[in-house]
Amino acid sequence: MKVKKYSVKPAVLVIVGCIALLSLRAVAQEVRSEVSVQGTGFFTKDSNGNGIKNTATETGGLLIGYRYNITRWLAAEANYGYDRNTQSYIGSTSGRVQSNIHQITSEAVVKLPGFAKIQPYALAGGGGLLFDPTGAGAGATWQARGAFLYGGGADYAFTRHLSLRAEYRGFMYKSPSFNLASLKTDAWSHIAQPSAGIVYRF
Repeated sequence: MKVKKYSVKPAVLVIVGCIALLSLRAVAQEVRSEVSVQGTGFFTKDSNGNGIKNTATETGGLLIGYRYNITRWLAAEANYGYDRNTQSYIGSTSGRVQSNIHQITSEAVVKLPGFAKIQPYALAGGGGLLFDPTGAGAGATWQARGAFLYGGGADYAFTRHLSLRAEYRGFMYKSPSFNLASLKTDAWSHIAQPSAGIVYRF
């Protein structure tokens, strides 16, 4: 009894080879990582508590970020931001503390339906705000505050790898006291941080 031999036709091998090459090319061309550099505004809402009113000067700063696109509509992002302002406290004891503010956050980014070259998105996450006094006045020391972050923005693509970004980020956190009981409000405050900058994708 003869066993019939089956052979793979060259045409099938060519088709399979083409599909494999196209798949590899698509993966190689897929852009997943982004780095961004943005200039920011920094606007703090007044807060009141324990008979103390806390206000802060308006200022500007810098925001640097890295975003990894998990899918076409979902990404994970980490950011570092820097600003400097002066916190004023008015109550039974008054005081002023100038400090550097470092922000370290991570968030989920949901990309919304885009149009033309514009890609809008929404974001939410959390992190920390580190208030670091620039001087040793009145015994103020650095203090970290946990923060909830929300916001959104849009990217305008100039090229496949370069975009302009406009963004708004809002922070909810407890007002700093710089570890001084006389400045402790126990009140929640809000920071509005509009920004604009450049994004590079690779």
